[in-house]
Amino acid sequence: MHRFQNVGNQSRGVFLRSQNHNDPSPEDGEIDPSEKSAWSQRPWVWFLIMLMIVVVMVQMAGPGAIGNSREVPASELLKQASRSNIQKLEEVELDVFVATLKAPIEVEVIEFTGKSLVETKSLRSNIPPALKENIFLVITAAQGEVVFLSTSAPAWQVIVGGLLPIIILVGFFWWMSNRVRRQMGGPGIFGKFASNQAKRFEKDEHSVSFEDVAGLKNVKKELSEIVEFLREPERFTKLGAKIPKGVLLVGPPGTGKTLLARAVAGEAEVPFFSISGSEFIELFVGVGASRVRELFEEAKRSAPCIIFIDEIDAVGRSRGAGLGGGHDEREQTLNQILSEMDGFESNQAVIVLAATNRPDVLDAALVRPGRFDRQVVVERPQKDGRRAILKVHSKDMPLDKNVDMELLARGTIGFSGADLENLANEAALMAARRGHNTITQGDFDRAKDKIQLGTLRDEAMSDREKELTAYHEAGHALVALLQPETDPVHSVTIVPRGRALGVTQQLPREEIHNYSRTYLRNRIAILLGGRAAEDLVFQEFTTGAQNDLEQATNLAERMICQWGMSEKMGPVSFKRSEEHVFLGRELGDSSGISEHTAMLIDEEIRAMLDDGYQRAMKILGESREQLELLTRELLEKEVLNDREIYDLMGIAVPPELAEMIQDSGEPPASRTAPEKKVDAAEDPKLPKEMDPGMLGLEGS
Repeated sequence: MHRFQNVGNQSRGVFLRSQNHNDPSPEDGEIDPSEKSAWSQRPWVWFLIMLMIVVVMVQMAGPGAIGNSREVPASELLKQASRSNIQKLEEVELDVFVATLKAPIEVEVIEFTGKSLVETKSLRSNIPPALKENIFLVITAAQGEVVFLSTSAPAWQVIVGGLLPIIILVGFFWWMSNRVRRQMGGPGIFGKFASNQAKRFEKDEHSVSFEDVAGLKNVKKELSEIVEFLREPERFTKLGAKIPKGVLLVGPPGTGKTLLARAVAGEAEVPFFSISGSEFIELFVGVGASRVRELFEEAKRSAPCIIFIDEIDAVGRSRGAGLGGGHDEREQTLNQILSEMDGFESNQAVIVLAATNRPDVLDAALVRPGRFDRQVVVERPQKDGRRAILKVHSKDMPLDKNVDMELLARGTIGFSGADLENLANEAALMAARRGHNTITQGDFDRAKDKIQLGTLRDEAMSDREKELTAYHEAGHALVALLQPETDPVHSVTIVPRGRALGVTQQLPREEIHNYSRTYLRNRIAILLGGRAAEDLVFQEFTTGAQNDLEQATNLAERMICQWGMSEKMGPVSFKRSEEHVFLGRELGDSSGISEHTAMLIDEEIRAMLDDGYQRAMKILGESREQLELLTRELLEKEVLNDREIYDLMGIAVPPELAEMIQDSGEPPASRTAPEKKVDAAEDPKLPKEMDPGMLGLEGS
């Protein structure tokens, strides 16, 4: 059974209410829904009109004398005429006559069951020209009536009969075209595809300002200059300064890039156009460029204003990448954006804000000065920023007096703004499920564990598997405790969470941006500590170390290929990770290193992993009693917090960890008191740029 853990932060977007600027309105030449006529609101009116037209056409189609007449040979008509039995002879079609008899006769009819005789007073026959004159003379002599088909219909009937079908078809297509146009919001049947899809927010609709954006002090300071440009452009233009045309917001998902753009527009009190990069691309070729033209034309008419393009990498990737040629729809859209940004006059206060988390794939022409003049990096918040963000998201929540925002901020390293919003919401859900009137520190701790480690799984493990997991997690924890330059152990559990059967969690002493070689080598030893404990105790390996091996191998590769931390390879950077052809700038994948160098790198990775494994084996072998003690305690309690771990091992609590010791006043979650299961087991993922090994989470 696989026992491993992927831990990460899930981002949540910020959704704000808006109105669609492209909704049909009387000013746009559209029909106001409140003024629609009864013709368009009542389908039965159209049904009655069509029924009347059908009736008229049937009446105009000619006399209905054929009826239930029986077809007979012309000789039979001559015979009945000779007997003076024909009262009326009427021509219904050319050379086709229907005779109405004075007395009924029996005629032979062929049916599926055979021949039979049917009594009728109406006969139909095709009279050849040779017999017409004789029949007509006999009938008239017997005082019968002969009616011929008129060859000269009224002029109006001829005109209407010829034009009515055409009028009906043209009218039907005209009605359908207008109906589709009203529904799609643009002229013609394909109006929706060519129309501007941007949402427009007027200056009096802005409910977001810089006060609503917490934790991004430096970013707000940089963007405040843009606000000044929009408020008083003359102050800068009179000195010969040019207003920036574009600002690119760069940062991981969930850090508040969209919220910042809304806040800039709210502070400047100008109209705000918001659109996603993917909304430019549609079914038909040329639609993207058309939408760009319409968006920028409307923005120029509304200047000063802001255009915000979210996820601009959807249309702004480097041209020539992938298999598309010069006529690729995405490239046409990008070319139009470049052209429009060049078309701004110096006195037009229109600023384009764009957001992306992949600045490396953007086209060079897009990010050059004169288009996107500035790049503002929106990073994950630091401790003070996280505390401020948590206060914003919990300001309307009934918090218990024991909730410590400082403690939460320290324990949420690597969380984005969206992650912190999710944390506050999960804590509220936890409190509601447990019947609390207020949200306690324990609710926040459980919510954080759920986000980082996954949902508690209410399932039983065999005694053998439970023992294996306990030794595995004790190995991780003991190697971390007995090495210098490591992060303090925060908790150890053998309760299944998410996709892991057990987790050892470490919290960094502080937010570190540069890691030493010693720290990283110790990190590899900690990752391999679980496998080493299995080898030491059972002389056997299990699949529980899968995720540990992945993280350790990835960390060793980065130490050698990116950070130059190998004495054998030296201070050289090697390109080993290959990017998908459609995500980068090149048409082909190329490692840029020789086979011999690649072999040396592989050997050095193996040597670095072997060194970490041997150091873990040595530490555990010399501390076998402590390993057994920690394992027995885990088997008994299933969950150990930091205070219990350090007291059990007889190790002084690090000063940096002393004020972060768990003391929520509630027992930790264990199998004896499992959390009520609401959602399915999660599989959280780390952001691409965050190294799982740096968070100190080892799963088994």
